[in-house]
Amino acid sequence: MDQYPLRRISLNQIPEPQARLFDPEVDAVAAKAIEAVRLGGESALRMWAEKLGEIAEGDTILYSRGDLEAAYQAIPAAEQSLLQRVQGRVATFAEAQRQALGDVDIAVPGGRAGHRFIPVARAGCYVPGGRYPLPSSAIMTVTPAKVAGVREVICAGPKPQTITLAAAFAAGADYFLACGGAHAIAALAFGVVSPRCDVIVGPGGRYVASAKRQLFGSVGTEAPAGPSELLVIADDSADAEIAAADLLAQAEHDPSSVPMLACHSEAFAAAVETALARQLAALPDENRNTALQSLKNGWAFVSPRMEELCKAAETCAPEHLELMVAQADAYAQRIQSAGAVFIGNNSAEVFGDYGAGPNHTLPTGGAARFAGGLSVLNFLKARTWLALSEAEPLIADTAQLAKLERLEAHAQAALRRASHESRGV
Repeated sequence: MDQYPLRRISLNQIPEPQARLFDPEVDAVAAKAIEAVRLGGESALRMWAEKLGEIAEGDTILYSRGDLEAAYQAIPAAEQSLLQRVQGRVATFAEAQRQALGDVDIAVPGGRAGHRFIPVARAGCYVPGGRYPLPSSAIMTVTPAKVAGVREVICAGPKPQTITLAAAFAAGADYFLACGGAHAIAALAFGVVSPRCDVIVGPGGRYVASAKRQLFGSVGTEAPAGPSELLVIADDSADAEIAAADLLAQAEHDPSSVPMLACHSEAFAAAVETALARQLAALPDENRNTALQSLKNGWAFVSPRMEELCKAAETCAPEHLELMVAQADAYAQRIQSAGAVFIGNNSAEVFGDYGAGPNHTLPTGGAARFAGGLSVLNFLKARTWLALSEAEPLIADTAQLAKLERLEAHAQAALRRASHESRGV
């Protein structure tokens, strides 16, 4: 069996992520769609959706909760049970996250202060359609929103299939907007045909990512999203067939996906290449062709040193990191920049994709350096509060600092509390 070659690179050749360098042509198209929907409302939204073949004239563009329930009832009982099991595991994890976020109430000079976690009122959850239905994305985005306490959740995605609508229902969505791209993001942000959203999350293509970035500030969103990534770190105790299978699972996502291998020996890298060739041959044509394209984006780095393998991970800051090494826990402690970590040979990334518990909506393009995966936190506001029974302990410092900044009215707003208290009012 021939090998499938992975491009060999040295440590200093590991490419730093480029996904945040947005294409100005993509940005221009997204901006045009946003402005059209902002000004033209539903008619402009329909025009863009019809032009892109997402709907035909007169088609339903917004599915109600009742429509989603009808889709759920239309699928086989076994599929209903599957959706419920997966949603249940994702909800259990999200609930544990929510319970870990306590309110704060502490003493401060003159009174008390704290914060409360408050859910946003409405959230938009993008669910890609693309080449395949992605019911898992509906579960992963809607479930943490509902667990956080969001009152209304509106999904959006092009040509949603029955299983995707059913998954949205199982997760608790209230509506599903049947279009995608930048125009769908704009519709969620401006409240066209459905309630206006406070936060918009979820994976999508270049135009979706651009629209979310351009609309940030009008709405909240999660970390930037781009092509999917997987870095497998393996020593010679790992199974090359399993490593190859996991790389291919990532590679079949999209031609722009990035499968990466960092391993202890050239012999292991060669064994993975042989396994890739064998497993590629067994894939359906469409999946194989996609995987072949994305494997060209990938690479292999070989080093027996733990320090260098960890440095490779920190440099590329992957969306997914699999640790197929004897010292998996030690690697997990040392590597800080990864969207999600899968520790040990049995912890396949695909289990994360399909509902083991943690969310599969993760930062890509190096955003793992400063962001984590989607969670209840994306739908909550930490609102602070201050309640002072007496102002005196803070007046002098406040007035002095205000005067240093030449903000006299600020100083007087504090000092007037002194006269207020001295009068016994």
